[in-house]
Amino acid sequence: MSLKSRLAQGVVIPAHPLALTEAGEIDESAQRAVTRYQLAAGAHGLAVGVHTTQFELHDDRGALRDVWALAAETAAEVGETPILVAGLTGDIEQAVAEAELAVELGYEAALLSPWGMSERTEATLLERAAAVGQVIPTIGFYLQDSVGGLRLSRAYWQSLFDLESVVAVKTAPFNRYRTGDVTQTLLQHDRWSDVVVLTGNDDTIVQDLVTPYRMMVGNETREVRATGGLLGQWAVGTRAAVDHVARANAAVAAGTIPVDLLAEASDVVEINAAVFDVQNDFAGCVPGVNEVLRQQGLVKSAQCLGTDRLSPGQSALIAGVRERFPSLLDEDFVAANRDSWLA
Repeated sequence: MSLKSRLAQGVVIPAHPLALTEAGEIDESAQRAVTRYQLAAGAHGLAVGVHTTQFELHDDRGALRDVWALAAETAAEVGETPILVAGLTGDIEQAVAEAELAVELGYEAALLSPWGMSERTEATLLERAAAVGQVIPTIGFYLQDSVGGLRLSRAYWQSLFDLESVVAVKTAPFNRYRTGDVTQTLLQHDRWSDVVVLTGNDDTIVQDLVTPYRMMVGNETREVRATGGLLGQWAVGTRAAVDHVARANAAVAAGTIPVDLLAEASDVVEINAAVFDVQNDFAGCVPGVNEVLRQQGLVKSAQCLGTDRLSPGQSALIAGVRERFPSLLDEDFVAANRDSWLA
């Protein structure tokens, strides 16, 4: 089955966290445990080297290789064949070199982040996407402003979709108008059925999964929808995310969206508000993910490579949503299997 076909089936691809010790060193056993957890939860892929894996990791090519290799090796150990997505950063030379390394390690697609670029414009983003696309299939990425994204025009998306190496697009601007820019441009493009839409909007995950975008083009009615996603929030509560995607796609097929599913969508936003530190403009989003895993006993520390730290009171907020929404954060599943994943 082609990569595009696999992505279109309704995938849950968690953005993989980076497990560190209190001393700031990579914790190999915890790193493997997180991979085992996400795959045991039913994840269809893993995105490694992305925001939650901490962009500072890309400053050390050896450490980046180690983390990418750990995820690939652990997946092979448990007999899984997930879609491995490599998060790439930097200017063209760095991004292409990282793409070549990712391919060597068995990664199938690349998600390009603007992190580490000397000049971030639509032109430089497109030039880099074209260069990386000669090495590995790419996933377009609309990143929210709060964590380093920039406003991208419909002309940009038109040009990006012109690249045959683009197999999917992750919409994560946390903005309905900007998400619409992506989907409306795709609907009008000749490759509209070749590019898979993945939600990355952590504040509207379920809504994205059940909302079709339609347009008449000539005599043809076209429709696109996010049948799955690639999300930082799915680094935790991965099993619940698999259930949400399956239920959302089944509901769309049936033509009826259950009210209970929409109610859970609001609960997911509550969880996101605590984990991603919304009240502090996402300042603690990366350590917030690790703090959930730390409280659950999968990792030892919420430590980050850079300056990111939990915001005051964020740990207590996370403990609160764990108590309020245990099933959405896989509490029983993690508790029952944690020791074996860490072994």
